[in-house]
Amino acid sequence: MCGGGKIMNHKPAIVLAGNPNVGKTTIFNCLTGMRQHTGNWAGKTVASACGVWRYGKGKRKTLLSLIDSPGCYSLNTSSPEEELAKEQICDPAAKGVIIVCDGTCLERNLILALQILAVRKDVVLCVNLMDQVRKKKITIDGDKLESLLGIKVIFTEANKKRQIRDAMEEAAQWLLDRDSGSAGKDRENTWTDMTGIYQSPEILAAEAKAIAGDAVCYGKLEDNMDLRIDRALTSPVTGFPIMAAMLMVIFWITIKGANYPSEVLSSFLFSLEGPLDRGLEMAGLGNGIRDMLVSGMYRVLAWVVSVMLPPMAIFFPLFTLMEDWGFLPRVAFNMDRCFKCCKACGKQALTMCMGLGCNASAVVGCRIIDSERERLLAMLTNVFMPCNGRFPILISMITIFFAKDGGIKGAALLTAVILLGVAATLAATKLLSETLLKGAHSSFILELPPYRKPQISKVIIRSVFDRTLFVLARAMSVAAPAGLVIWLLAHTDAGGMSLLDHMAEFLDPVGKFMGLDGVILTAFILGLPANEVVLPIAMMIYTGQGSLSQITDLMSFGDFLAENGWSALTAANMLIFTLMHWPCATTLLSVKKESGSWKWTAVAAVLPLLFGMALCSITACIYRIIL
Repeated sequence: MCGGGKIMNHKPAIVLAGNPNVGKTTIFNCLTGMRQHTGNWAGKTVASACGVWRYGKGKRKTLLSLIDSPGCYSLNTSSPEEELAKEQICDPAAKGVIIVCDGTCLERNLILALQILAVRKDVVLCVNLMDQVRKKKITIDGDKLESLLGIKVIFTEANKKRQIRDAMEEAAQWLLDRDSGSAGKDRENTWTDMTGIYQSPEILAAEAKAIAGDAVCYGKLEDNMDLRIDRALTSPVTGFPIMAAMLMVIFWITIKGANYPSEVLSSFLFSLEGPLDRGLEMAGLGNGIRDMLVSGMYRVLAWVVSVMLPPMAIFFPLFTLMEDWGFLPRVAFNMDRCFKCCKACGKQALTMCMGLGCNASAVVGCRIIDSERERLLAMLTNVFMPCNGRFPILISMITIFFAKDGGIKGAALLTAVILLGVAATLAATKLLSETLLKGAHSSFILELPPYRKPQISKVIIRSVFDRTLFVLARAMSVAAPAGLVIWLLAHTDAGGMSLLDHMAEFLDPVGKFMGLDGVILTAFILGLPANEVVLPIAMMIYTGQGSLSQITDLMSFGDFLAENGWSALTAANMLIFTLMHWPCATTLLSVKKESGSWKWTAVAAVLPLLFGMALCSITACIYRIIL
């Protein structure tokens, strides 16, 4: 079992449970060697993960199945991921449950622990984040906790792997040494007695408070820097300006840092064309096949790698640093007022931020929203946030036409484009709330985690391997066949024109009205599998050869576009249409899977397209009137 439902595994299984953002996934990764996504905000784990935990040495080596269940505050489930967590926690097939708690707020974490203890007795309490506990001058009496709860208690620090392994092995051995038969009998006897307590959260809260009062001692803090930072970041007056400024700094570093590496990488990759062509010739391939593979497939791959890799290698580590620091929940806190006006949930702000990495992943992340209506709102509007595949287009257009030196001006313009996406998200959410998805705004629990110092090495490894290379590999897997298809379309004549030219000519009237042209619309249509290939496709159509011209820098690219009729209006509307058009195929499939409906999948495709066409047309009309 890895995705959900009952535990089905031949190895003994242990479930990791706990509130959101207590370090379960960090412990899971440490014990299994896997790299599940972690971050300093609640709601990262929206599906369970299953890994093999090997502990002990020699003949005493034991293999266990370790299950990382989604975080939940209660066994009174209200969302799909909490229902999944409940099923796994209560499954008699598990040998036991390790409840991971945040030691800095043990009283709140004990509420879930008490519910689990009422269901089963084969439980270990893991008090995590002990480094933060000491920092806040909190003292926890482990012996007292064991006496009051009647279970084993261990202490861990998320950043000390050796200590985590030793403590968790001790916990696992304690669970395996228990009489599994009597534990199973306990579970059967107590499950039916829990109905009353489920309906009385006040009783659980009072019991948790009493236990924490006996076992926890709070010292006096001389200074609370976190509180002062929060007052600035969550203030209605200063919150939004500070966050916009932080976003602009990230974009400035990305733009300035990516230009030169992109040029060097482009020159290097295009210089390999000659040796590659000669190698294919020596292999006995004819001119047509070599041209298709080199000019069609390889050049598109070279473009995608040289344009995408440097910005992603800079942006993702910076974004991950902000995520680990605790930035995203503060964004959600500030945005909750806006989403409340749209009759949506403030958690949508978290999924909106996830969309900056990948819209498909963000759609899956919408599971953190309890209400089905509000979950649909978040899924259908997430595409208004530009993913990593669209960032190269945005950066290229801004740098070529509006901020040739990049710098602060370029970063400010890119930030303005992102804020336009946020405004479009709110407008689309409001429109859907008043039409197809009517309903009221629901309340939700938002935990503002403590600010934590990110681990730089961990951030770099995770952002490079789990995000940058993963996204780049996906883009390359799409770019290679796309290059072949475009080459074939460009070399297939019908009535004296290639199929590509026919498509572009057919769409040209609509494109001109929108301030674009038929080539651009054709490129977006053929770029449905992935946005990364839109610009390469447009360039291949403009050349009329079905192959990319080698362009060594953005300025020569700008000259190339100007020769094909591009103006400031074309570039501005390219920014708008890049921001607002149909999602990529992967995102659409994610919407279909999560919603279970082709109707909502169609809405997810058509809604941003209508917004983009309308805004481009309005911009074009205003531009023509002024000039």
